[in-house]
Amino acid sequence: MLKIYGFDFSGPANMVRMCANAIGTDYQYVRLDPFKGEHKSDEHLARHPAGKVPAIDDDGVTLFESVAIMKYLCRKAGSDLYPDDLARQAVIDQWCGFASIHIFMAMGRLTFNKLIAPRIGADVDERSLADGERFLGQFLPIIEQRLATSRYLAGDAFSIADICLLATIDPAEMVELDLTPYPKLNAWREDLRVQPFYRRVHNFYGESAAAAS
Repeated sequence: MLKIYGFDFSGPANMVRMCANAIGTDYQYVRLDPFKGEHKSDEHLARHPAGKVPAIDDDGVTLFESVAIMKYLCRKAGSDLYPDDLARQAVIDQWCGFASIHIFMAMGRLTFNKLIAPRIGADVDERSLADGERFLGQFLPIIEQRLATSRYLAGDAFSIADICLLATIDPAEMVELDLTPYPKLNAWREDLRVQPFYRRVHNFYGESAAAAS
């Protein structure tokens, strides 16, 4: 059986779980405790050489990096969340890249400084925090503009690009990110957060964050 290794509060790991849920793939979720260093064990480093999550073991096929894993799962299942059509793939890849690079990197600054740093006793980097907020102010309007003209991020059909963005901004309330200036993004998000593929991971991000504390 497919095994997905992750932390409950990891957006990329939750992304893979949401994808597996959405396409109906059975899996075993293996929780690693980063505060006990379980992600740095020799066993896990064999799956992910950087000692991060997510990683999967699909009956001997091991992969890391969330978007690569989602594509693999969709191709294996023949899912339209990542269709065979080259042009549609390119648009999905484009928005996965935008969410992974621009939004995730900025959200990561907020998440680390507001959620992780207090837990591990690290100093809050105020400049990094301010940069994250500034970058989100620059890039979230692009998402808002896209969703004003498209039902989903990559077009009229739900895809892994939506899962990528949804998991990336999942900690919004926990990091006090105000999404009210983005009504289209908010409506898109609320529609997806009540669906079974999301609720099988958690009802809201705070549940997973609390479970890891």
